[in-house]
Amino acid sequence: MGQTDGWVDLGAATELQGRTLQPVRAGRTRIALSCVDGAFGAVSNACNHVGGPLGEGRLDGDYVVCPWHQWKFHRVTGIGEPGFEDDRVPAYPVKVENGRVLVNIAAVTLRRKTPHEPHPLARKPERLPGAIRVAGISTTAMDEEHPRYSGSEHLLASALDTARADGCETKLIRLNGLHFHACRGYYSLGAHACTWPCSITQMERDDELDVVYEALVHWADVILLATPIRWGAASSLYFKMAERLNCVQNQVTTHNRVLIRNKVAGFIIVGGQDNVQGVAGQLLTFFGELGFHVPQFPFIGHSRGWTAEDMEQNVVTVSTSHELHNGAGELARRCIALAHRLVDTVPTVAVERGGRKAHALRDSESVGEGGSEGGSEGGSGKRGVQDRTQGTPHESVNADISDGGPDPGDGVAAGSTRP
Repeated sequence: MGQTDGWVDLGAATELQGRTLQPVRAGRTRIALSCVDGAFGAVSNACNHVGGPLGEGRLDGDYVVCPWHQWKFHRVTGIGEPGFEDDRVPAYPVKVENGRVLVNIAAVTLRRKTPHEPHPLARKPERLPGAIRVAGISTTAMDEEHPRYSGSEHLLASALDTARADGCETKLIRLNGLHFHACRGYYSLGAHACTWPCSITQMERDDELDVVYEALVHWADVILLATPIRWGAASSLYFKMAERLNCVQNQVTTHNRVLIRNKVAGFIIVGGQDNVQGVAGQLLTFFGELGFHVPQFPFIGHSRGWTAEDMEQNVVTVSTSHELHNGAGELARRCIALAHRLVDTVPTVAVERGGRKAHALRDSESVGEGGSEGGSEGGSGKRGVQDRTQGTPHESVNADISDGGPDPGDGVAAGSTRP
């Protein structure tokens, strides 16, 4: 690949015009190269949002659509779509000479990112003074216009009553009453595509899962989650929420940032069929990976069993059993007692990453290239990711933000969000 006065030969025009949009390299600079009716355009491969690979996206008319979160930039000028013209990605002059496509990396335009107010969830998690705060999350699904009795929610109410009687602040979050979108699998496109706060919450004004995020990350000291048993598993609403919580755990993977510290979780599991222990195992694993502590005996459960297909009897049992409701209250007290101890504890600064999710073992002889850098929270389990406390932005998949250093005029690192 030759270079003269900033012009870099990308290859034969006949080959490059075969795709309307593709990522290419000009030396160490990554470019999103487009071709429409034989006319080429060249812009930075890194989206302004969180560095998504524009060249792997698609064209919408003359606009490149980022494959991560659908931000759009003009394929020739790099200017943002109508309404967002103040945003732009670097653009490069491009020409065809003697059948070769040339791009001038020295004549790049400036990247411009309109500053936006950070999302309220993006603030640093800090516990405010005051009583222990207990959030109950009910995951049962029902018709809001024709509500039915829910055993798991009834026991959760008893647990919250006990917490209030003991001087705690409480709130009940009913997932069935929230409008929130399903996870769109941005993590499947790349770890850095799964952002905190969740990109869906930032982009979709009607998404109400911010209520859950606020409780888990910022407000609550204790989370009490109640679920029915559906075919041997937790409720569908629980799993819909859990998939959206990947953005919380993923902060450890991408930024060495643990959002959940010194918080406690307990669980209430009720079903007409069995598998209380199986449901509890999944809940304990998932909330443990988020960073929650659990008390001794961290869940209560009730089931009529596989052979007892008589939900009407299950309803009678749960609604009238003083033992079950007292048990829910005592579960709340165990969680609250642990929370009291944790509130007075200095949070752990570093968490050893060996054996943790998304941490490649670099010191193992069986591991090939691409091992991790560092073994604790001060050294990420992802290659190229650095300790966020040092103020170093993470390595992007795009050369103009990462491996080649910033492009000329690339004055701002990725990470802003549109309102």
